[in-house]
Amino acid sequence: MDVDIISETENPMLHRTDVTFELSHEDATPERLQVRDSLAAKLNKDADEVVVRKLDTKFGMRKTVGEAKVYDTADDARDVEQDHMLERNKIGAEEAEAEADAEAEEA
Repeated sequence: MDVDIISETENPMLHRTDVTFELSHEDATPERLQVRDSLAAKLNKDADEVVVRKLDTKFGMRKTVGEAKVYDTADDARDVEQDHMLERNKIGAEEAEAEADAEAEEA
């Protein structure tokens, strides 16, 4: 899977960079988490700082165009992004599981 950055736009108010990328793949469209990890590695960022918003593959093509938000810190991502996007990208999942475990032990 090859990741090529098409455009990057700085958004200092939200402490992030908006990235549009193109993905070349051999088989079916890769999973969101695989794309997130590859994009994070390409940008030298931690995976929790990258939120993949959109993946668009045209029928029969081996290329996918996507959009992602790359935050300065994982806390910035948690503050700005909607809960369903954080859940899709598995950001903060470990913390939510730890809280759920703690609540279960108290009950």
